[in-house]
Amino acid sequence: MLALLAMVGLALDMSHAYVNKTRLQNSLDAAALAAAKVLDQTGDTAQAETAALTILAQNASSTGNEELGNALGDMSVVVQFSDTLNPFVPGGVSPNYVRVRANNFDLESWFIQVLGITQKTVGASAVAGPSTNLVYDEPVCGLAPMMVCGDPSDTPTSESAWGYEVGEISVLKTSSGSGGTWEVGPGNFQLIRLDGGQGGADVRDAMAGDWDACLSADGDIETEPGNTIGPVAQGLNTRFGDYNGPVNSTDHPPDVIVTENTVAITETSTADSLNYNYNGFESDKAAGNYDYQPRPDGIGVFDRRILRVPIGDCDGTTNGQGTVSSLGFGCFFLLQKVKQKGNEAEVYSQFIQDCGAEGIPGSAPNNGPGVYKIVLHKDPDSNDS
Repeated sequence: MLALLAMVGLALDMSHAYVNKTRLQNSLDAAALAAAKVLDQTGDTAQAETAALTILAQNASSTGNEELGNALGDMSVVVQFSDTLNPFVPGGVSPNYVRVRANNFDLESWFIQVLGITQKTVGASAVAGPSTNLVYDEPVCGLAPMMVCGDPSDTPTSESAWGYEVGEISVLKTSSGSGGTWEVGPGNFQLIRLDGGQGGADVRDAMAGDWDACLSADGDIETEPGNTIGPVAQGLNTRFGDYNGPVNSTDHPPDVIVTENTVAITETSTADSLNYNYNGFESDKAAGNYDYQPRPDGIGVFDRRILRVPIGDCDGTTNGQGTVSSLGFGCFFLLQKVKQKGNEAEVYSQFIQDCGAEGIPGSAPNNGPGVYKIVLHKDPDSNDS
């Protein structure tokens, strides 16, 4: 009978422990992802830790997690941050990765008490942070319907990519005042079609931040001829809390920070010559100097002014509607609202290091500026992840 009870205990009690460890792991995974997202948006470890603990508590109190909820107050839960994934070194100057670890999840024993085991203890760990760069030959979403022309011979590094230096001012959309200089081709103002969308309404929606705006997996950028001034301004300016035409703050919220550059931009302008640039934006964000409070309490959304834009190989021009070969993706900070002056409506931006998007991460490590997504990683210091 003792042997039989021991066998039953090993089956039932170990299954009980495994189920609850899985529940703990799932809750820690969600907590780490939430914290990594907040860290990516704000750079604030305190806000990220709060997000992790909040999500963990919400999962622990959900239906089916009663044992986890009852034990949470007695568990050892630690939230750590690291600049690098492997090695994961808690602390750091500019952390990118979050680890949420929980130990001492004590579970009552049932049948294995006949073996003198009165308690089972499980633990788990979860790490989240940016992925490798998204591969351009798979769909990448969250794109602005514009493109820039790049240099295919300039291999991306930590300081530049396809001819764009980090921090330099770039024009994402030209105007009819370009003097006939068409980088993409005659009649093309750097607008593109995403997911087959065309016309002013689709341009406006994508400019306003339609997350379903993706680049097809074939690696070609489909151009959208025409200036389309009104829809461009109406869509992009929602990111500054400026609403005109059929757009609203519910579907297209403003960024949490809408301070813009007001210094005239010329061909010789640099970031330092402006009275507001990406560095100022990041400083305001880190200090919590928000123009619109973040959701859910306010209407602001972090990093709405960060645009993800395809970079194409414009070797030869495209007359009217056509295609341009894609080199990859760039991240650009929107410096100011689109100002309409007759037929002119340039979009001025600043090339930045990297940014988040939706898509499939590549297998190779990051080697320069690009787009990534927040994902779970294997904890290099623990088998409990």
